[in-house]
Amino acid sequence: MKTKILVVDDEADLELLIKQKFRRKIRESTYEFLFATNGQEALERITENPDTDVILSDINMPVMDGLTLLTRTHTEHPAMKTVIVSAYGDMGNLRTAMNRGAFDFVVKPVDFADLELTIEKTADQVRQLRDTLRAIQENNILKMYVDETVLNFMTRPDFENRLLASETVEATVVFLDICGFTALAEKLPPTDVVSLLNTYFDLVVKEFIAQGGHVDKFMGDAVMAVFRGEHHLDRAIDAALSARTALQQSQAPLPPGFDYRPQVSIGVNTGEVVSGNIGSASLKRLDYTVIGDVVNMSQRLQSAAKAGQIIISEAVYERVKESFHCQFVSEVTLKNKALPVKIYEVVE
Repeated sequence: MKTKILVVDDEADLELLIKQKFRRKIRESTYEFLFATNGQEALERITENPDTDVILSDINMPVMDGLTLLTRTHTEHPAMKTVIVSAYGDMGNLRTAMNRGAFDFVVKPVDFADLELTIEKTADQVRQLRDTLRAIQENNILKMYVDETVLNFMTRPDFENRLLASETVEATVVFLDICGFTALAEKLPPTDVVSLLNTYFDLVVKEFIAQGGHVDKFMGDAVMAVFRGEHHLDRAIDAALSARTALQQSQAPLPPGFDYRPQVSIGVNTGEVVSGNIGSASLKRLDYTVIGDVVNMSQRLQSAAKAGQIIISEAVYERVKESFHCQFVSEVTLKNKALPVKIYEVVE
C-alpha cells in the first residue's frame, strides 16, 4: 500500500535530497512525496490531497511555521500524523510539538535510515487509525440495517456456536399495514414513493421504540414489530394506538393533485414464539426473527382489519379488556384457520 508523504520545509535542496535518498521507494510506488515550502502552502497541498498519510514538517518557515501548521492539521485532519523534522531539538520545542499533536520528532541533520523507520512507524499508526475510523463508520451504518436485538445477540460469548440455535419466549407481535399505499404507489414516481413511505415508517417506528418494541422487518408498505419483557402486551397495544394517531396526524407533503390521508390496519397477538436465526448458514444469509402460530395469527388479524382498526383475538381481549376500551367486531374465518375466530377492535 502506497504511503503519501507531505514534506514541508523551506530548504531549497531538501526536495532533491529526499528524492535521491528514497528513489527506490518512489520507483516501487511504496512512497509518494508531495512538497511545500511553508505551512500555508502545506494546507493547500492537503486540500488537494486529502489522502495524505504522513507530514514531515520543519518548525521555522515563512508565512506559517510548523507548530502552527501542526495545530491546524491535528484539529482538521486527525487521521494524518505529523513528524517534526527540525534542527531545533531542545526540550521546549519538543514538548510544544508533542502537546500540539506531533507523532514523533526527528532532529537535523537527518539520519535517513532513522527517518525511514520513523515514516514506517507513523504510516502504520495512520493505517490502524483509519481502519478503526472505517470500522466505526461501518458499524454505525450497520446499525441502520440491523436491529439492536440482533446486535445484542451477536455480542454473546457463544454467538458463533449458536447461530442456528433458537429459544421459546413470551412476546407480542404487531403487524401494521399502511392502507391504500399500493394504489398511491402506482401513480407516484418511484423516488416519491420511497420518500413518502420512509416518512410514514419513521413516524410509526418511533412509537414502537418508545414502548420498548423492536422492528423485526419491513415488508413493502407493512411493518412487523415484536415486544418482549414486562407488560409486553400492554406496551404493544399502546404503541399501536400511538402509531395510528401519529400517522393520522401526519403532515407529509404530497405532490400536487394527490389527496391521500394515511390510515393503518393493525393486528396484535401475544403468546409463545420461537426466536432465533432463520435461513441458511451455508449461504451465509440469516434473518434473526420470531416464528410460530402467534406470528401467523397476528398477520391474519391485520388482514381482517379495516383502515383505522386495531384488531385482536378473543383470547387477547380477555387479557386486556380492563385496560383498554375494546368492542366486538364479528366472528371471521381467517386464512389457514379451521375454526372461526371472534375478533375485537381496540378503540382506545
